[in-house]
Amino acid sequence: MRKQLLEYDDVANDQRKVIYQQRNEILDASDLSAQIQSLREGCFQDIVRQYVPPESVEEQWNLPALEKVLQDEWQMTLALQHQVNAASAITDDDLLETVRVHANQVFEAKVTTVGDGNFTQFERMVLLQSIDTNWRDHLSALDYLRQGIHLRGYAQKQPKQEYKREAFELFGQMLDAVKNEVTKVLMTVRIQSNEEAEQAAIDMENRAEHMTNVTYSAPSETGEVQTTVDENTVVAAMPRVGRNEPCPCGSGKKYKHCHGKLA
Repeated sequence: MRKQLLEYDDVANDQRKVIYQQRNEILDASDLSAQIQSLREGCFQDIVRQYVPPESVEEQWNLPALEKVLQDEWQMTLALQHQVNAASAITDDDLLETVRVHANQVFEAKVTTVGDGNFTQFERMVLLQSIDTNWRDHLSALDYLRQGIHLRGYAQKQPKQEYKREAFELFGQMLDAVKNEVTKVLMTVRIQSNEEAEQAAIDMENRAEHMTNVTYSAPSETGEVQTTVDENTVVAAMPRVGRNEPCPCGSGKKYKHCHGKLA
């Protein structure tokens, strides 16, 4: 039983390596615009593709629903149906590009209002808080998965392989949650001045401060995951993953093409 717990623990530690490296890169970066843009464009691509599938035709599009979601949830007004009606020919990729460009314009207008420097610090705090909160939730999900994984043996499945597979899926879901949360906050926040941007960053930092040093401890004999806050923890002590090295999550892809995308 203990050997199995250690093997399960290795999965979580590999994922922790990715998260800690991403946190360090976010903390060290003087400019987060590329990371934020990647998250934003990925988020809106996911949204658009729910209503305008890839390689689809007009009859398959649900533009009224897409326009409503963009307006109600993202405060973006786009006349996509009018664009389609006015065009002699238009593709699903054209609509995706319209949404992408508009989202970038809305975001850049916010940055211009308060200045790059102030908004970068706000971006940093939003990213860190979202990562830390979702990481803690992810550890709880791994704990729940670990406690029930032995039942897979009764279904003629290998519990260890099932655990690794589902832990990988949960990790991807966690990163998707970070992507969506960060994009939602940065796209809908209302900041009108440098002072408001500075105060917003301070507020985010204060709320996230108790999560800054969240660590993962080895499971007990019952398989329970413990999360603690250690003021003496030095996050930078985690081994660094090279951009061209295999991602520790176990996907087989290079880190830069896998979970390294977040940072």
